[in-house]
Amino acid sequence: MADWGIRPASVADVEAVAELRAIVLREDLDRLGRYDVQRVRQRLREGFDPAHTWVIEVGGAFAGCVALRPAKDSHWLEHFYLAPHLQGSGIGAGVLRELLERCDRSGALVRLNVLQGSPARRLYERHGFTVETEDPVDVFMVRPLPQ
Repeated sequence: MADWGIRPASVADVEAVAELRAIVLREDLDRLGRYDVQRVRQRLREGFDPAHTWVIEVGGAFAGCVALRPAKDSHWLEHFYLAPHLQGSGIGAGVLRELLERCDRSGALVRLNVLQGSPARRLYERHGFTVETEDPVDVFMVRPLPQ
């Protein structure tokens, strides 16, 4: 696994994150017939909240991001994108493990949604997420607190 770390995001990170989102989601959104070159970036811009977002860096360079948004009864894991050439290297699993440990300490359930057919679903299942509901586009998952 490469030398990685996370840092708090800032407003200045939004365009790099929007571009990475467009790259990472392209294949799944194309398969689902939902890719729109403008909308994929604009949806990120509209929902970007640096207060709950971290930038993933590898060797000091931008490599991805992840958000953990507090909600009424849980935290929502959102905008978890890693540069394609780093996927499968263990970095995503390391980042996810670190965030889940924080949630466990605070006693918070974690929820997320993943696109139907996305290989990322296997990562989430390995970390204890199970399906709550699904529709033709999204799979909504939850990770209960460890016993």
